[in-house]
Amino acid sequence: KMDSTRRFGKYRVEREVLDEQRLEEVTQRKAYAETHPSLTECLKDSFRCTVPRLKHSVMSSLPVLYWLPKYSVWDYGMPDLISGISVGIMHLPQGMAYALLASLPPVFGLYTSLYPAFIYIFFGTSRHISIGTFTVLSIMVGSVTERLAPDMDFLKTNGTNITTEVDITARDSYRVQVAAATTVLGGLIQVVLGLVKFGFVGTYLSEPLVRAYTTAAAAHAVVAQLKYIFGVSPTRFSGPLSLVYTLKDVCYLLPHTHLPTLVVSAVSMAFLIAAKELNSFLRPKLPVPIPVELITIVAGTLISSYSNLNSNYTISVVGEIPSGLSSPSVPDVSLFGEVIGDAFALAIVGYAISISLGKTFALKHGYKVDSNQELVALGLSNTVGGFFQCYSVCPSMSRSLIQETTGGKTQVTLVVLVTILKLGPLFQELPKAILAAIVFVNLKGMFKQYSDVVTLWKRSKIDLVVWLVTWVSTLLFNLDLGLAASIIFALLTVIFRTQMPTYSVLGNVPGTELYVDMETHKEAREIPGVTIFRSSATVYFANAELYLEALKEKSGLDISKMIIYKRRQEAKQRHAGHWADTCMDGDITDNEEQGCTERENGTVFVIPVTPRTPDGPCRWEYLKGGDPDCTSLGWMSELQDGDTTTLGSSSDDTLSRDLERVSLGSLGKWTWDIHSIIIDLSTANFIDTVAIKTVKNIFQDFSEIDVDIYLAGCQASVVEQLERGDFFSESITKRSLFASVHDAVLYCLNHRGATSFPRYEPSLQLCC
Repeated sequence: KMDSTRRFGKYRVEREVLDEQRLEEVTQRKAYAETHPSLTECLKDSFRCTVPRLKHSVMSSLPVLYWLPKYSVWDYGMPDLISGISVGIMHLPQGMAYALLASLPPVFGLYTSLYPAFIYIFFGTSRHISIGTFTVLSIMVGSVTERLAPDMDFLKTNGTNITTEVDITARDSYRVQVAAATTVLGGLIQVVLGLVKFGFVGTYLSEPLVRAYTTAAAAHAVVAQLKYIFGVSPTRFSGPLSLVYTLKDVCYLLPHTHLPTLVVSAVSMAFLIAAKELNSFLRPKLPVPIPVELITIVAGTLISSYSNLNSNYTISVVGEIPSGLSSPSVPDVSLFGEVIGDAFALAIVGYAISISLGKTFALKHGYKVDSNQELVALGLSNTVGGFFQCYSVCPSMSRSLIQETTGGKTQVTLVVLVTILKLGPLFQELPKAILAAIVFVNLKGMFKQYSDVVTLWKRSKIDLVVWLVTWVSTLLFNLDLGLAASIIFALLTVIFRTQMPTYSVLGNVPGTELYVDMETHKEAREIPGVTIFRSSATVYFANAELYLEALKEKSGLDISKMIIYKRRQEAKQRHAGHWADTCMDGDITDNEEQGCTERENGTVFVIPVTPRTPDGPCRWEYLKGGDPDCTSLGWMSELQDGDTTTLGSSSDDTLSRDLERVSLGSLGKWTWDIHSIIIDLSTANFIDTVAIKTVKNIFQDFSEIDVDIYLAGCQASVVEQLERGDFFSESITKRSLFASVHDAVLYCLNHRGATSFPRYEPSLQLCC
């Protein structure tokens, strides 16, 4: 009903036709020096504003100085307390469970839930994200620790005999060093990127890429937890196809499944799934979600402790968890060279997840998140955390949602984790199968992302290909190489799309100044004598040649042949009536300067190819497809070598066929009904030197056949680049650039004879 009663407004604008030169006069465009201050002026401004900028720099580098003095215990104290307890309860089971994904003892997951989060309080700009362990990063860290510290390197020896028992203490100790070194290096990379204002790097990770990557990472997490679910010990693999090899080995060991462990896993998963579904059903009625994971690990610990599951049924448990806080230690710097690639991947993925969640909550609650400062904050959290044996962190969606929904207003809530950490030693008898079950159930949301395939199939085939390539490459090449391959492929799709844009010829919407694609709009009307050409992408070195070919195709003008024809006509007019002799039976006249000879069947163009010699006359050849003067145009590759016929050897029939070849109808669009071509550059946001040269050639070549070229809709930055690229000259001035396509159309029709075209629409005749 609203659409049917909607009233459309109208407007009328009466102004002069504006080319670029007149537009600059009207708008008083500033000179380049005015908009781009010199180095001396920049230095003066920096010294003049040193104190204010220093104050702003300190405030932006330490956001806690901005909000802490304004913190109101009365307004924020109780919501932050409730939120802190709720989030802390989630940190406890997730920290221990995700530590298994990183192939580290569970206590280091608790450390990771505390130290980095505490550092983020001082440097972070988001008020709602919960820094700590995360599934994807835990898996990525686990791939590094298992690659550099495999079980085979820590087999205990007994004299000369090698036993099958692994020195777990030594292995875990070295894995902690590897994880800490990787985390510190990744944090330093994030800090450096943040200081050089490289926060935009996260934009190169598109949503389809991130979702496919996390979906594939979830598959890695599932395979990594199968050994805890079934109680088997598969061989550890690393490198490409390690997922396939591990899954194959697990399937081979299924007949040896430890049944008590499988029962604990199945019961835990059944309880978690049922409890989470009940939680979702009661969510509108509950102020705080039920802590399902905490209930599960408390119940599992009590049952395991009183039933002696470890001693009676050999069910693997968490083991000793030291109480208190860990002391700092310097990571092993010698490992940096081996983990630099993994550290960079962790830095980029962690930042991408952090900034996406941070901006989501900031937009919802009306505050701003600084992408560069977030990169620095996350980097410092990882760097400092690495000194306390933590591994790489980033925010978790589930914890962040709990912090937001329970009323958390600031990051002060994380201090409550100090008290939560004291509960760690109580869970030494917790079966690892329960932690694996928690990981399994928490991955349900990531597995739902497989529905993206159906959605992207309907919306964007290119995004679907990016999704599938990312998913496959991450599964097969592991998380580090998979991420690199995915980013490279995603960037290639952008390049390919700019190389294969949509080229269109525009027509006028009657009664308006609007111009749309004539192929997709039935009511679009062609402007008589004018072709309006537009590309959906900017013109640059990668698509300049394709742009040129598309312009030739869309305009219907074969420039090379048209120039040949025009020059022949000019030669015919110059030499008409000046023939010295007549070529008979292949004999050439004594006049070597003549360019053609007259026959009964028409005019034949000939050129001398050899000079006159004492032994005989010069040799003349009939040029069928080219003109020696045209070779400088750059488009003469169509003229093949040997495309000439010696006139003396040509019979009358052959000559007749040759003349038929050069008839106007066989050379393309020879009605010459186009006098102007307007190139719409409104889609171009930059233009490089190759594109400038291409546009210059377009001006020069079309002028050879008396077709005028005009540019329309150029942005100010593009005009500046044209000026710096020496595009303008005596023949190409700013009078050839127009503020809009309509300005250019009106100029063309008034300049090149609008009265010659009775089909010209009166609606276009606006005041000019």
